[in-house]
Amino acid sequence: MAGRSRGLGLAALVVGLVGLFLGGGAFVYGKEAYGGAVVQSTSMSPTYKPGDRVFYERVDGTGVRRGDVVLFSAPDRYGFEALVMWRVVGVGGDHVVCCTGAGADARVTVNGQPFEEPYVKDGDADGMHRAYDVKVPRGRLFLLGDHRANSMDSRFFASDHDGTVSVSAVQGRVVASRTELALLGGGVLVAAVTVLVGLGLGVASLVARPRRTVPPWPTRV
Repeated sequence: MAGRSRGLGLAALVVGLVGLFLGGGAFVYGKEAYGGAVVQSTSMSPTYKPGDRVFYERVDGTGVRRGDVVLFSAPDRYGFEALVMWRVVGVGGDHVVCCTGAGADARVTVNGQPFEEPYVKDGDADGMHRAYDVKVPRGRLFLLGDHRANSMDSRFFASDHDGTVSVSAVQGRVVASRTELALLGGGVLVAAVTVLVGLGLGVASLVARPRRTVPPWPTRV
């Protein structure tokens, strides 16, 4: 029994430490790699509406692609430090023009090709009938909201690098698929279960510990 108790105790220690290590690692990684924000305006509707909570991967703007939704900081433009969320339409070197066609047939073109945007509100890629012709500088991004009729995006800052935003201003990219977050949550869950198993083994080791026999008191005659 003593050997079994010691074995269970050792197993409890190892399993518990593994669980704590996994849980701590997942927590630190999640905190460093991801963030969350609540949508405050209708400028990205119908994709993201006020009150929606979005999660984003903490990346800089060097790796984002056309169609990505990014969060960035531009206090000089907007007068506040809070993150702003727009969609990437043009990256460094792109030629972005609005618009070919009219009404529901209007399309933004990128490098001479119509840019398919199924996410824009009411299918209106133009929105404010505000023409622009931008050659995106290297290291910058041209950003638009999905609600083109109600979005103070790159179109309104033409005097500042044609409205483009530096890639260094980007704080994160919205996670469109929750697969990565689900895997991270699964890791935390596995860690929690592992810790509980370790606690269970610890209890079992105590139960299996041999009890000391107390000799009876001598009987006086």
